Amino acid sequence: MANLDEIDRKLLGELQANGRITNVELAERVGLTAPPCLRRVRALEEADIINGYHADINPAALGFAITVFAMVSLKSQAESALKEFEDHIMELPEVRECHMLNGEIDFILKIVSHDLQTFQEFLTSRLTPAPNVASVKTSLTIRTAKNQPGVPLER
Repeated sequence: MANLDEIDRKLLGELQANGRITNVELAERVGLTAPPCLRRVRALEEADIINGYHADINPAALGFAITVFAMVSLKSQAESALKEFEDHIMELPEVRECHMLNGEIDFILKIVSHDLQTFQEFLTSRLTPAPNVASVKTSLTIRTAKNQPGVPLER
């Protein structure tokens, strides 16, 4: 775990809430001047604590009306088989998240699609035939009660 002081935690909290904040405003909010604030942010980036900055895009506004979670079981859990499956998933833009799990299910995927027919085509032509796939179980999202990226930070 990274050794962060109170100011680092404040910086991370502010940036997690608003990645577009200016350095001047960020510095003001955490009680620094602009140059040391920028140095600290760059140090957090170099330490791989801050991995990037992203826009929070509304999928429905771009025609991605459905989100599906797919639970994938593989035929083999050998490292080469896991890597081959992960490499295949990296080539599928509809798959927005891929997490390896322990237990009966090997991977859980978050998938966006325009509609059920498009998802069905994706499922049967690109996901189910993926390397080493034994089975795929899917659940369609009805609504999202919470979608909060990042981690909890004290402010």
